[in-house]
Amino acid sequence: MIRILTASLAVMMTASIALAHCQVPCGIYGDQRRFESMLEDEHTIAQAQAQINEATGAKASAQVVNQTVRWVMTKEDHATKIQTTIASYFMAQRIKPGTEGYAKKLAAAHAVMVAAMKCKQSADPETAKALEKSIFDFYRAYEGKEPVFEHSH
Repeated sequence: MIRILTASLAVMMTASIALAHCQVPCGIYGDQRRFESMLEDEHTIAQAQAQINEATGAKASAQVVNQTVRWVMTKEDHATKIQTTIASYFMAQRIKPGTEGYAKKLAAAHAVMVAAMKCKQSADPETAKALEKSIFDFYRAYEGKEPVFEHSH
């Protein structure tokens, strides 16, 4: 019984450390990677929207409904990941009050969060395009230069 309790406590402590990791000043995470990750999430959202729209035109079957639900869940998850990145990484740690361009960066970050929310609310592919544009606009406001990424987006 004590072994199980000890193991459970160790798992809980490790999980809380992993969840809080990006809230400590370790310097492991890089801004560029966060932008690339958000763009990858946006592309997943766009793919999910395309699949949802395709499935809604198909004859309804249990399999089609099941797959559509899975695509909706995927779309929601990736939009939430973007919102979490903006809130927990950029707004909580990287965008500092009183720094140059603070208001512009904050407004651009907010625009990304709103665009991600709109992707959750809709299967319209235009919302994913607007999200991608907002990520690029945020990059410009944050970095002060045009985006350059390894993978084409």
